Amino acid sequence: MLESICGILNACRGRDAIAIEAPGKRPLTYGRLCDQAEYVRDQLHDMGYRRGDRFAIVLPNGPEMAVAFLAVGSGFCCAPLNPAYRAEELGFYLPDLRADAVVVPAGDPGPAAATAASLGIPILTLSPAGDEAGLFTLAGGRGKGGADRACAGPEDVALLLHTSGTTSRPKLVPLHQSSVIASARQIAASLALAGADKCLNVMPLFHVHGLIGALLATIVSGGSVVCAPGYQAADFPGWLRDCGPTWYTAVPAIHQKVLEQAKHAPAGPLRLRFIRSSSAAMPAVVRQGLEQAFGVPVIEAYGMTEASHQIATNPLPPLPRKPGSVGTGTGLEIAIMGDRGDFLPPGAQGEIVLRGPRLRGYENNPAANEKAFVRGWFRTGDLGHMDPDGYLFIDARLKEVINRGGEKISPAEVEDALLSHPSVREAAAFAVPDALLGESAGAAVVLRDGAAVDAGELKRHVAARLAYFKVPVKLWFLDAIPRGPTGKVQRVGMYERLNAIAVPEPGTPARGYEPPATPTEAALAQIWAGLLNRERIGRRDSFLDLGGDSLLATMAISRISEALGVKVPIAQAMDCENIAELGEAVDRLVRDRKPPL
Repeated sequence: MLESICGILNACRGRDAIAIEAPGKRPLTYGRLCDQAEYVRDQLHDMGYRRGDRFAIVLPNGPEMAVAFLAVGSGFCCAPLNPAYRAEELGFYLPDLRADAVVVPAGDPGPAAATAASLGIPILTLSPAGDEAGLFTLAGGRGKGGADRACAGPEDVALLLHTSGTTSRPKLVPLHQSSVIASARQIAASLALAGADKCLNVMPLFHVHGLIGALLATIVSGGSVVCAPGYQAADFPGWLRDCGPTWYTAVPAIHQKVLEQAKHAPAGPLRLRFIRSSSAAMPAVVRQGLEQAFGVPVIEAYGMTEASHQIATNPLPPLPRKPGSVGTGTGLEIAIMGDRGDFLPPGAQGEIVLRGPRLRGYENNPAANEKAFVRGWFRTGDLGHMDPDGYLFIDARLKEVINRGGEKISPAEVEDALLSHPSVREAAAFAVPDALLGESAGAAVVLRDGAAVDAGELKRHVAARLAYFKVPVKLWFLDAIPRGPTGKVQRVGMYERLNAIAVPEPGTPARGYEPPATPTEAALAQIWAGLLNRERIGRRDSFLDLGGDSLLATMAISRISEALGVKVPIAQAMDCENIAELGEAVDRLVRDRKPPL
């Protein structure tokens, strides 16, 4: 049973070593973590839930989310969802998961609770308990009842995660207990993790990178995890200094922000022994800058959801880390396949394919499985080559999925959101280069005859239907969508073909400048102006229109907290159309003095 989450936790019963930490909380030991997992299993069993039941967990990052995954995952199946999802997105994900219950934070259930209620899915509310990091209680709707109260076994599904595809229907990936434990062990082995190690996790815990690459890899090695509430630019240097992590893992977009901070305000003496990067390509200049700033190696890894995260990784020194390579395989066979299905020799470029017991395909999607597997090998959709030493190099992406700093965006879901606007007749979404995030979403649109709508209105329309990171950063207004000889939209290379077409610069105002009307609006305008490199910001200006994104929004929230003494939830901030609306939200929080969850 050691190849299951329950087995791993039970092996730690009674241990006094620290497992979970969080800023402002007392540490949680392995013994207490094991007790909490047992308590949660018993509580859910008493509420009528059975082994194998599926729990959609919609919680913010932090120790409660980490412990909820471990505790629920020790006896049931977890399906973590992004708390930023809108009702329309949740209306797809929850039925597709066949969720038996939805877990939301007490006091701030968001759209997940309302969507679950409309679908007749029981709602469980999570309340933090005590001052130890990650302890909580659950209350709410009952399950169907049954006799099976056993822990989850190695062949039970531990995780259900959606991965975006080029169609409007995301594919559902079931990851079994033995697969996630095997992947976590291989990550721990490749990084030589031990009980003395401490990971600072800023990655989302609804994503395979944070769940397995940070949290579970640490737990199987007996180390500790500092569960931060996500990446917060103002707090990160303090966490590095005060929490004493020996490593952290993140996407390149976050690493670049960390590097910028280190150049201006070094964090001082640290315990770091390495930095890990995954989920998107790491620019060489960022890797080199981090190594110079912190004096430790940067270990780049390659992974994907279907493989339970890590596929390959560069080794720790003194073994060589080759420039441009994502290293050698970890637990899976890797090969390079040609167009005719033949295997190519070292140095030859082809599609990266994988084979191994962790690769089990998609749930209830035979068409996707037939396309994804060829003679037992899983097609990654990435173009690459291997050198004679077995080091893997990723040369390009064959898939049309947009990889925004590790967040995968389906072009079709962006197109569907655009097409739901009455003025839009056609739409095509595609990747556009992003210096910080690698890629962001862009889109070409064709308006209906006689329609008049600007880019800002279309962005706000999409933002009301999709999570903010899926909103196109740039729009092209065309007379016709470019298509190939067969009539198919050719998204790959679309940006290069359209880049010469002039479009209004982001932030072109649809109305005249209107100055801030309150002290709060003036403070917010000053914060926005500094982040967006603008001379002035009007009270009716839109953060999205001006080129803002989720990372800049996170930095804005940190500065708002410093300047005005309140923390605005990022989803609430992105819902505010302009400075005036955000000012009202901040003033309400100041009056109520209720810190957001």
